[in-house]
Amino acid sequence: MARLDRYILAQLLRVFGFFSLVLVSVYWVNRAVRLFDQLISNGQTMIVFLEFTALSLPMLIRTVLPVAAFIAATYVTLAMLRSSEIAVLQAAGVSPVRLARPVVVFGLIVTAFLTLLMNLLIPEAHSELSKRQNELAQNVTSSLLRAGVFQHPAEGVTFFISEITPEGVLRGIYLSDARSQMQRIDYTARTALIVPDRSGPKLVMIEGQAQLFDQTSGRLSVTGFGDFTYDLSILIGPAGRGRSVDELTTAELVSPTEELLEETGASRAEFRFVLVSRFVEGFSAVAAALLGYAALIAGGFSRLGFWREVALAVVLMAFLQILTNTLAGPAMQNVALAWLGVVPIVLGVLISSALLWWAARKRRPIPGGAT
Repeated sequence: MARLDRYILAQLLRVFGFFSLVLVSVYWVNRAVRLFDQLISNGQTMIVFLEFTALSLPMLIRTVLPVAAFIAATYVTLAMLRSSEIAVLQAAGVSPVRLARPVVVFGLIVTAFLTLLMNLLIPEAHSELSKRQNELAQNVTSSLLRAGVFQHPAEGVTFFISEITPEGVLRGIYLSDARSQMQRIDYTARTALIVPDRSGPKLVMIEGQAQLFDQTSGRLSVTGFGDFTYDLSILIGPAGRGRSVDELTTAELVSPTEELLEETGASRAEFRFVLVSRFVEGFSAVAAALLGYAALIAGGFSRLGFWREVALAVVLMAFLQILTNTLAGPAMQNVALAWLGVVPIVLGVLISSALLWWAARKRRPIPGGAT
């Protein structure tokens, strides 16, 4: 690689590393605040919180890297324009297309990392995170069974236990379910037990009553019972949950069996879309870096600033992201349309090529010696 390429690539990687760290930190703090409130309020330890945040990092990095590549390419190109480095290089005969070579190499480096991340680290992180979430959901003693505390495991649900015996018997139960806008049900029971079940844990209340208040008529109905079973899985998640498509290995996505389709509840179109995304989505870093570079280089040097070129780059990047989200729906519904995931990337490269062609055309020598 020429010295010029190494110089530009070094700047791109340096700025990329800085902005990647900043963006990951911002995303991580935003997620960590919500996760901290959710886990700590449910009686979990700080170790569990750190474990969950660590497992969520690969997914955050996947989201951030293409954006960081775009910012790095835009920032470095803008700095070289302001310092007249690009003007000097072009005066020496270096074309805008030639200057794009280190940008493409930079994008391919980020693409290689993203592809590795999406095919190895992210499926494993998804699987481990789902496993830990399922374990915590089934650990009713730590998440729900706290004596003398009014808890709200779900919106509209209030749960209270007066006492928990060493044998695990619950005494003085109060459970209010106001999730329905039509009615509210309050359960009270002298004792209760937690009974495991394949579909999720059940709360078996003994010697109690149910008070049903009809919101429309204003009538209150009271019913006594010897024992009553309440499904806790609607509050803490069902047991025995199958894997999701994101947890599967790439090899399993290639030719899904009927057992995998049934386990995940996903269609063959979703399998194909996720498979294509794992190999194609990484190239969004190339498209993003080229867009950031090409949008600025097409404007050339200006003493009035480069805000229009920067705005163009941001608008184009936002357009491609919107297009990606729009095409994901049809691609996940039809196996034959899985290739739609490639469209935003190809379009981004084509737009960048058009901008580079325009930049080269503007600097083409005109007969008579003028430029």
